Amino acid sequence: MHNTVQARTTMHLVVSSELSFRIVVDLDYDGADPFAIRFTFHLPGDEPVAWVFARELLVDGLSRPSGEGDVRIEPIGDDLTEAALRLRSPEGDALMHATVPPLLAFLARTDRLVPMGQERAGDDLDQELAGILSATGHGNAG
Repeated sequence: MHNTVQARTTMHLVVSSELSFRIVVDLDYDGADPFAIRFTFHLPGDEPVAWVFARELLVDGLSRPSGEGDVRIEPIGDDLTEAALRLRSPEGDALMHATVPPLLAFLARTDRLVPMGQERAGDDLDQELAGILSATGHGNAG
C-alpha cells in the first residue's frame, strides 16, 4: 500500500503585472504526516525551494481567502479556476498563480489516502503530550 501521494504541476511566479515565469512544482503528501503537504518549487538557476503547510489551508484557499501567516491562498476571480499562493519569508515574498484543477486532483488523491477530518497525529505524539502534561502537573486535567 502506498502511503504517499505525489504530483507535478506548473505555476506562474508573478514578478509584476506584465511579467511572470512558468515554474515546475512538485506536490507531496505523506500519510505519516497527514496534516501537511509539501510544495517544492523548481526555480530556474536556483536550488529547489520547499514549503510545508497545512493541507486544510490549501483546501480552504481554493474557494476563499485563507491563511494568516507566511502562506496565504485565495481564489482569483469568481469562477474558482485559478488561485493565488502568497509566500512570505525573511528572504522575500513570492506570488504564485496556479490553475485549480491539478490542485483539486492532488487533494482528491490525498483524501483517498487519509480522508479529511480523519487524520490522526499518531501514538508517538499522544505519548509525548502525555509525558509533557504529567511533567508539568497537568496530567489529570480534563
